[in-house]
Amino acid sequence: MNPINRFFTPKSIAVIGASNSSHRAGNLIMRNLLQGDFSGPIMPVNPKHQSVCGVLAYKSINNLPQVPDLAVVAINASHTINVLTELGKLGCQQVILLAAGIDQLAKANEQSGNEQVKAIAKQYGIRILGGSSLGMQIPHLGLNASFAHQQAQSGKIAFISQSSSVATTVLDWANHKNMGFSYFVSVGETIDLSFNEILDFLSRDPKTQAILLYIDGIKDHRHFMSAARTAARAKPIIVIKSGSTSEGAISVSHHTGVVAGCDAVYDAAFRRAGMLRVNHLRELFAAFETLAHTKPLSGERLAIVTNGGAPGIMAVDTLISRGGKLANLETDIMTQLSALLPTHWSQANPVDIAGDASPERFAKALSILLDSKEIDTLLVIHSPSAVACGEEFAQAIIKSINQHARGRQINILTNWMGEGSAHQARKMIRKAGIPTFRTPDGAVGAFMHMVEYRRNQRLLQETPKSISRHYQTAPDEARKIAQELIASGHTNIDLNKAAPLLNLYGLNTLTTYHVDSPEQAASLATKIGYPVALKLSAPMLIHKASIDGIKLNLMNDEAVKFHAQAMLDAQSENKHINGLNLQQMANTAGTQELRFAMHNDAIFGPVLYIGEGGSSWNLTQDAAVALPPLNTALARYLIIGAIKSGKIKAHRALTELDINVLSITITQLSYLIIDCPEIASLDINPLLMQDDLATILDVNIQLQHCDDNGAERLAIRPYPRELEELITLKDGREVLLRPIKAEDEQSHFEFNDSLSKEDRYKRFFGEVGQLSHEQMAKMTQIDFDREMAFIASYRDENEKFHTLGVVRAITDAENQETEFAVVIRGDIQGQGLGKLLMLKMINYCKQRNTHIMTGLTLPQNAGMINLSRKLGFKVKFDIEEGWVDMRLDLQSYQRPLEK
Repeated sequence: MNPINRFFTPKSIAVIGASNSSHRAGNLIMRNLLQGDFSGPIMPVNPKHQSVCGVLAYKSINNLPQVPDLAVVAINASHTINVLTELGKLGCQQVILLAAGIDQLAKANEQSGNEQVKAIAKQYGIRILGGSSLGMQIPHLGLNASFAHQQAQSGKIAFISQSSSVATTVLDWANHKNMGFSYFVSVGETIDLSFNEILDFLSRDPKTQAILLYIDGIKDHRHFMSAARTAARAKPIIVIKSGSTSEGAISVSHHTGVVAGCDAVYDAAFRRAGMLRVNHLRELFAAFETLAHTKPLSGERLAIVTNGGAPGIMAVDTLISRGGKLANLETDIMTQLSALLPTHWSQANPVDIAGDASPERFAKALSILLDSKEIDTLLVIHSPSAVACGEEFAQAIIKSINQHARGRQINILTNWMGEGSAHQARKMIRKAGIPTFRTPDGAVGAFMHMVEYRRNQRLLQETPKSISRHYQTAPDEARKIAQELIASGHTNIDLNKAAPLLNLYGLNTLTTYHVDSPEQAASLATKIGYPVALKLSAPMLIHKASIDGIKLNLMNDEAVKFHAQAMLDAQSENKHINGLNLQQMANTAGTQELRFAMHNDAIFGPVLYIGEGGSSWNLTQDAAVALPPLNTALARYLIIGAIKSGKIKAHRALTELDINVLSITITQLSYLIIDCPEIASLDINPLLMQDDLATILDVNIQLQHCDDNGAERLAIRPYPRELEELITLKDGREVLLRPIKAEDEQSHFEFNDSLSKEDRYKRFFGEVGQLSHEQMAKMTQIDFDREMAFIASYRDENEKFHTLGVVRAITDAENQETEFAVVIRGDIQGQGLGKLLMLKMINYCKQRNTHIMTGLTLPQNAGMINLSRKLGFKVKFDIEEGWVDMRLDLQSYQRPLEK
């Protein structure tokens, strides 16, 4: 159980600062609480009044008849510290602070107002929502502990907002549309409770099917990313963030006190977490409507049926321009439509049933399309018609949809064109649980939000290619080189000094020589041969080419002249080069110059950038952005995104950019940056791409002192290489125990298939068929901050790796309890591998200060029961449930943990 569950399930409430003055927040809070269906006691605290809003009031916090589960503090910021202390002494552990300006209070013991609040909260174990919070509403509990102007209706969408004004705007819109919320929470300044913990709570809440967020800024990048990644795998998350411009970011800081950060980096973080970002409130409203009334997409094929040709065409234009797909209708469906519709009908998707269509014709056409197996979502567009009123069309369409409720479920979207004549029809459609939009592009935009969310989720779960044969890593050697450079005073290094560091990770570098004349170039070329980069005193860009088998490096136009002359002087047989057009020479090279950089973001730590090479570079405009760590799949995702957004010109060179080679190079650089925290920043310009080779031609690296492994600076915990361990089985085989990686998916499929039917039954508590890619991705692409899986990997004589066993533990967000599961391949059982894996996991969880380890198994799994007892678990048979509960107190566990 998440400790903040209690925050969202209060049984009693006290209102500190309750008031009879209608304009005060304490009065609004009381009225909203009393107008709801909250069944617990509501206890107003006011020293001047006997009652507030007709409810007996208490003179002080100490006079309360019981300790409230939740206290809403509706007083001036200047009294916050004293009131919070009194509540802490009373034992109240959940508090909402409405007051703004707490951080501007006078310092005490060198602590700001917010720091004083946090210190009191820590002392008494209080969880705080706010300050500057609007409060919260939980409609299914009848709870409105807010001073919002309206009561929220009950629904299945949670809305969490940092802005009170945005919150009330969304609430007003939702009530007008007759849509509701599972939770409606204003987090305000996030002095204590923030998006991280609330996302953790909502991801496990069965009443919440989707989450909407309004964010000004975040404070804890690591916990936010971990919570967001976990929640986004469970349910859709739509986010809107302000402060996308520099001026807007300054306003955010003034308004909320949080640092807005770089918008492009936030965009990359949201994308990496699997959330969908929208840029405007109208898009948020459209996403809200879609999520409230539809199920997750099973595919991306859209069909359109309309009684107006032009609106259908507008919908198609929007769909295709945003990368959507039109459904191809089956021959049988087309035949049925032709029998129903006039001979002049469109004979294609969009299905134009003509402006004279009656409600009956519309309903029959809809019924035919709902039988199609080639349609995933159907958009119904209605234009005002003299044939019948909008309500008659709406009634016929609703009836047709309801008649297909038991068949294949296709998502339905509607666009009711017009205003006055469409108003009542929209109300009917929405009441029937069908999303409706005012314009074709609005409806298609909402559909594409669903598509983009689905695509992003699938891309994040893509299995990366193993690059073990391509790359090498040497973290100890890399750190040693960097530390020696720092010790010798070199904290800003160029390619010549950085080359040994880069080469450790299999990265190709080209030594650069400084020359001032063609004669020097010719002399160097004669002495050392080709390839060689000749760096002139003028600004330059380097290209690489092969002319008649001789390697040639081309710079800018002026440099090309110098270098071509050097080639002529050194190689007389190639004088025909002199007749080549310089631009043709560059094109013949088939090269492309890119720029790759790593800089530290104020919020998210190290961030990776890639774009076109060049001296002028605006990181927020000219580069695609990603958070490390990257694997080859994520690197490919970054590159494709850069190409689509124009940050990389894919066809600039004669030969096509080798995305595979570039993704491996970026992955290698990501490993280097993670393994060597002494690298404070890195700028490769240019990174030369030619055929299947990536070469670093120039680089600037800033170095810094670092006393630890630097993992905490990253927004996402990287693969914990330090946990790898070589062990020997009883039969003498050497096996590597290591954390699981995304690249292990295929070997994990093979491992799963190798398990006997009995072993699979014991592991999954039932018959389990072939796991899907999506299921396996969740098992191999894990968040190391809250989950761990150790596999036993064995390399056979053919250099192929096999998984022999796995132990997995998933820990709650508070690191209180972790649940384990372990399974060993049948032919390996009896080798002691299960014990070794369990000991490794116990050690790991104990070192992380996790409190409790639990597990469940079946009564017939005698081997697991006996092993758990030997390891110190308390074993309890639950006859009623039909399982065995195993429980280990990690913090008091004194058993010697032998390897």
